[in-house]
Amino acid sequence: MRPSTFPGMKTTGIILVLITFLWNCSSPNKTSTTTTSPGKITKTDVFRGGTSFDNPVVIRVTTEKAGVAEEYKWLSNNYPGYTTIRKTQASKQKKRYDIIRIKTKGGEIKDIYFDTTSFFGNP
Repeated sequence: MRPSTFPGMKTTGIILVLITFLWNCSSPNKTSTTTTSPGKITKTDVFRGGTSFDNPVVIRVTTEKAGVAEEYKWLSNNYPGYTTIRKTQASKQKKRYDIIRIKTKGGEIKDIYFDTTSFFGNP
């Protein structure tokens, strides 16, 4: 018998294709958080912040000593086992930033942006 002679065969096939499609779309996928360059942003980074001048980690303290401590605390919490490569300062649109380049425990190089406006220049 030809498949078209079975009642509902086309409907069953369409339903199976639709279920397979929906299953693949709704299955949790493991998202890689690895980057090959400091400029590449991953979904995980977007939620953490610190990926750019437009998405910095905002430090809300009033002294430089407390601010620097908060930066390194944030790095330790979000990138355990990291090492610091360098730290630079920048300003953009009347705000101050520290940009800390790190090497993650997994060997990735990342630039992390901190908004330091609240404590910059306050001993």
